[in-house]
Amino acid sequence: MKLLLPPSESKSDGGSGRFALGRLSRPALNPARSAVLEALVTLARDPGEAARVLHLGPKQVGEIDRNAHLRRAPVLPAVERYTGVVYEALDAGTLPDSARAWLDGHLLIASALLGLVAPHDPIPAYRLSGGSALPGLPLKRHWSEPLRRALARERDWVLDARSAAYAALGPAPAGSAVLLVEDATSGRALNHCNKHAKGDLARRLALEGPEIRSRDDLLAWAPAAGLRLEPRGTADVALIVPATEPTAAHG
Repeated sequence: MKLLLPPSESKSDGGSGRFALGRLSRPALNPARSAVLEALVTLARDPGEAARVLHLGPKQVGEIDRNAHLRRAPVLPAVERYTGVVYEALDAGTLPDSARAWLDGHLLIASALLGLVAPHDPIPAYRLSGGSALPGLPLKRHWSEPLRRALARERDWVLDARSAAYAALGPAPAGSAVLLVEDATSGRALNHCNKHAKGDLARRLALEGPEIRSRDDLLAWAPAAGLRLEPRGTADVALIVPATEPTAAHG
């Protein structure tokens, strides 16, 4: 299987080395990555416009400087760079080597800048969300075909846990399933808002390393892992979480 997770707006600082597209997995995405990188660095030359486009407040102007220096920025593995609720729940730094290896083989992270990244891909800190409107480069139109082709090449069953803005950048392959998160008490669909549940699911999968090739395999695995998963429609999956489970807005 491949599990698609959203990124996070919040990112850790620092790292080592220097960012280079040639160090990333899935090099077929590099032409599309390069175009977004160029547009984002160019935008940063006009701090006022960059703040407007990226919806940044006065206390976030440092994000513009980050973008301006992306070509020589230090890097960290993607799963360590992202620091939002999903990645706090995943807590990759505490996973054993076997679980980190599972993540590297089965997890993909959506990125408005880079399209898709693997957990081990060395990436810089940047500011660009899936819903951003880069001048002259509509992200949905730009990423749609490259991401469609990249995901089709994976040839694995895909569980799409991306938030709406990132799912809109490129379609998951036919036969994949969307992960829904639902409240156990009310049955209300949380519509990708429950980031903690997604990160927890990824952590449990990594720790157990199951062989999952279909929705049926995932549903059969879940009970022993302490998860309540239910089928929805012909292909999708609902993760049922307690009402007390932490929730957050999509990102």
